[in-house]
Amino acid sequence: MSMSVLLISVTGAWLRAAVDGGFQRSAALGGTIPKSHDGSVNILLMGLDSRKDNQGHDLPAAMLDKLHAGSSSDIGGYNTNTLILLHVPADGSPATAVSIPRDDWVDIPNLGWHKIKEAYGRAKAAQETTLVKTPGGPTGDALEAAGREAGRASAIAAVQSLLNLPIDHFAEVNLAGFYDVAVALGGVTVCLNKAVQDDYSGADFPAGVQTLDGSKALAFVRQRHGLPGGDLDRTRRQQAFLSAVQRKLSDDGVLSDVGKLSDLIDAVKRDVVVDNSFDVLSLVSKAGSLKAGRIQFHTLPIEGFATRDGQDVNMVDPVKIQAAMKTYFSDAKSGTAGDAGSGSGTGAGTTSDSGTDTSSDTGADSQQDSVARAGLAAAPKQQQSDTTTKDGIACVN
Repeated sequence: MSMSVLLISVTGAWLRAAVDGGFQRSAALGGTIPKSHDGSVNILLMGLDSRKDNQGHDLPAAMLDKLHAGSSSDIGGYNTNTLILLHVPADGSPATAVSIPRDDWVDIPNLGWHKIKEAYGRAKAAQETTLVKTPGGPTGDALEAAGREAGRASAIAAVQSLLNLPIDHFAEVNLAGFYDVAVALGGVTVCLNKAVQDDYSGADFPAGVQTLDGSKALAFVRQRHGLPGGDLDRTRRQQAFLSAVQRKLSDDGVLSDVGKLSDLIDAVKRDVVVDNSFDVLSLVSKAGSLKAGRIQFHTLPIEGFATRDGQDVNMVDPVKIQAAMKTYFSDAKSGTAGDAGSGSGTGAGTTSDSGTDTSSDTGADSQQDSVARAGLAAAPKQQQSDTTTKDGIACVN
């Protein structure tokens, strides 16, 4: 064996060991969730709005101050305020990411009707209540770990039930993760249509293209007050953040540089939980479909707004959502016959780099008749200005 081949083999083995040992692993993606059988990969990205670390310990006060996330670790609970299903095709064609608005009113398996973001926290609380009553049951960190596993499983089941598509892997990131990713990358570059200022999130940005450090990046993805689309605009902010991260990874060659990739993993491993079988390096090998500008972003359609159990919620039509998903993931196949649909679709809509869905069949305009019949508040129109670009970067509200 030549020295160069030996060096490559040793480096590859070292990197795989560093990656495999870098993330906290979870068994929450159970065998009942259908998987893809065609070589494509569906990855559920869950952003947890908790002021605690992955072991359930309070984030340091200094970190909360940096995050502009309030003074209490109890704020935010265990809501999954970010839910994105990323589809990586087997043939290397562009990846597709679909955002699920956090306030969608859905029937969560075993929990009943709630906002989809609440599946994690409600299941976690229910599991911990049961375990506390069990003689000799877990306590402390073990109780927290068991509760979180139940929460993850419930969130995954809620998304799979709504979308009726396979979920092959998941990655959960806590609130500090957005901060640490931006810091590890030396900032992320985004574009805003207009200047914004919001005391709740700490967002205070001028209009135009700008590079955000860790604290500003988190404020950017958390802002919803003062935006014309509220939470739906925040969803587009999350998509813009992911696009910015992917541009940075591509421009700086992180995905193809062993040292840079290792540094990034070291920076974020305390913030990320992945399923037991998630081979991150295999995903890196599919980087061609994840290059900057090649990820197509969509946001699931809603029927309108309503009040349920005293809460403002998004009303959704699962049949329409599942039809839209088949279009978005045009090559997606079911895990087993009859459990997730064929995934074939026609007339796929296009998306701008900003993450605004510009397809004519899933935008708010096509929902107005059904909204009126249901007596709901109309869904906001898509903001056409979101498609504006500056310096090749899509601008968002």
